[in-house]
Amino acid sequence: MSYDFNADEIFQIAEQIERNGATFYRKMSESVSDEQMKKELLNLESMEKEHEKTFSSLRANLSAQERKQTVFDPEGEAALYLQALSDIRVFDKQAEKDFVIPSGSSEEEIIRKIFREAINLEKESIVFYIGMKELVPEALGKKRIDEIIKEEMGHIRLLSTKLF
Repeated sequence: MSYDFNADEIFQIAEQIERNGATFYRKMSESVSDEQMKKELLNLESMEKEHEKTFSSLRANLSAQERKQTVFDPEGEAALYLQALSDIRVFDKQAEKDFVIPSGSSEEEIIRKIFREAINLEKESIVFYIGMKELVPEALGKKRIDEIIKEEMGHIRLLSTKLF
């Protein structure tokens, strides 16, 4: 059985992933002592919150067709499935718990590790959205997913400048 998603559902995932990203950066800010880096990580947290608002705004502007349900779902199981997907695929909560900074690491090593992890998570998000895009028919807003991908690519560019 195949299940098609609509753009509205993908934007819901995007909003949750941005919330997860904001949590990641906030927690990472707690792991550094350098005040400038702490501020930088909190700025990245704010950026994720702004991207959540961007995705929410884009979602609000979707057409009725791009929101059209593809299956009868009176129990809202599709939304729960999407929630679970967003929590385990990108900026997932378990990976956040598993993220360990080796003891004895210098502040610079800690910062580089955080930014490398953040870049990898953003790359995962792009791969995730490209895969999800294939599950959205043209009539249900397939092209709108490119807006999400473009935003995530901007994240990688920004993070790369911080790392190098």
